[in-house]
Parts: sequence; C-alpha cells; structure tokens
Amino acid sequence: MTATLPAGSPGRRIILRPRRILMHLALCAGAFLMIYPLLWLFSSSLKPSNLIFADPGLWPSKLRLENYPDGWRGAALPFSVFFTNSFIVSTLAVIGNALSCSMVAYAFARLDFAFKRTLFALMLMTIMLPLHATLIPQYILFQKIGWVNTFLPIVVPKFLAVDAFFIFLMVQFIRSIPRDLDEAARIDGAGPIRIYWSIILPLLTPALVTTAVFSFLWTYEDFLTPLVYLSSMDLYTVPQGLRLFMASTGVSAWGPMLAMSVLSLVPLFIVFFVFQRRLIDGIASSGLKG
Repeated sequence: MTATLPAGSPGRRIILRPRRILMHLALCAGAFLMIYPLLWLFSSSLKPSNLIFADPGLWPSKLRLENYPDGWRGAALPFSVFFTNSFIVSTLAVIGNALSCSMVAYAFARLDFAFKRTLFALMLMTIMLPLHATLIPQYILFQKIGWVNTFLPIVVPKFLAVDAFFIFLMVQFIRSIPRDLDEAARIDGAGPIRIYWSIILPLLTPALVTTAVFSFLWTYEDFLTPLVYLSSMDLYTVPQGLRLFMASTGVSAWGPMLAMSVLSLVPLFIVFFVFQRRLIDGIASSGLKG
C-alpha cells in the first residue's frame, strides 16, 4: 500500500506496509495502556466524589472544578505548606547527594588507599540491603541525638554519601575520563582536591544531572521515611499531606485528594522533561544502559 503527498509538498513517497501499520497500532495501544492511569487520575479529579468509582468513563458526566480549591485549603493546612516542605527536603537531598557521592566516587576511581577494593565491594553490597533492615537502628540513633520530628534524619544522610547507586554511577563515569588530564594537572602542581574540583567535577556534569534528577524524584515521592520521622503536621511533605484526605474525618475526600495528586505530579513532570536529554546521556555514558 502506498500514498503520495499532495502536489507542492516535498516530493517524498510514503510506503504504508500492513506490518508497519500493525506495529504502529500496537504501539499506540501500548502507549494508551501506559498513560491510562494518568488520564483516569486527571478525569477523576474533575468529578464529584460520589461519581469517581460509579462512573468509570474518562469523560466526566458532571464537572466539579471545586475539587482543586477545596483540596488546596482542605487538608487541615494549606497544601502550599506540604509543597514547601517537599521542595526543601528534595533540594537539600539533591545538593547533598551530588557533592558527597561525587567526592566518594572520585576517591574510588582515582585515588589509591588501603582496603580500596574491599571498601568498594562493601559499598556495592549496601545497594542490595533493603531499607527496612536499617530503619529501626537508624530511628533509635536519630532519636537518641534528638533529630526525630525534624528534617535532619532525611537530609543529613544525603551529605554523607549513603546512596551507593549514585556512587557506583559516578565511578563508572569517572573511569571513562582519560587519566592524562590528571597527570597534566599534577605536572602543573595541582593536588587531588584541585583535580577533583577543577577537572573531574565539570566533566562529571551528565552523571551529576542524573543523580540530581533521581535524588529529587525519589525524595519528593518518598512516603515511608517522612512518615517515620515527622510527626508535626506543619513538617509534613506532599505524600503525607495527601494521606490527610483519607484519615482526617474518617470519610475519604476522593475528589480533593485526586485533585491535589494531579498538582503533586506537576513538579515531577517539569523536572523530567527539562532534564530528559541529559538524564539519558548520563545513564548511557556511565555504562548503565540496558
């Protein structure tokens, strides 16, 4: 099957093969299945609470735009408080992971010190350690030093390079940087700190962007850690704020909760689409693709 473009358009012949049409239809169907939960979420945020589960269609039979203002001011505190707390915690996590993990990765990739291979193997083993195995000891530690019900248990570990995945990602990237640059810098009198700051860190930008994006996403959407350490409502993050719609009155306010769920996704989409290209470059150049 063939089709020709109208006269006056660039003369390029389009060949429509049945196999290619079927493949495109399958891709469209798969894309619709992937995006259906988001469409349902947005559609349900515009419905009255009593129709959300009674009306399964994507097109609302009755619009209720008041879900958005009701949700913004209806969860005991204005929802702006929860957004502010989430941005504070996520931004500090991004800064902490980028700085601490890059320094540790530089040490593993470039410096020579005792038990380097053993420490690197132990660091990799922590990737397989589930969060729940360390949750209780960490809580006892932070409780004894008086950090519970503050942002410190969530933020301070990020400045101590506790995310081994990001260290491994940066080690792989730094190993791809020619060592000749280090040797040239040493001839000019630069030490390890100067080489890290002036040479390695600027070249590490793709891996830093990948670390920043994943740190922001994982901290922003984390529900368990803030639930364990934060008990004051004015310190709640967005996931905890959404939970208030289900527990505050005993009757779930589905409409306002889904409306705030839609708004809570906006920062995630912005971060992903702005840094999408650099995110892929960082993963590909670190040898972690596939």
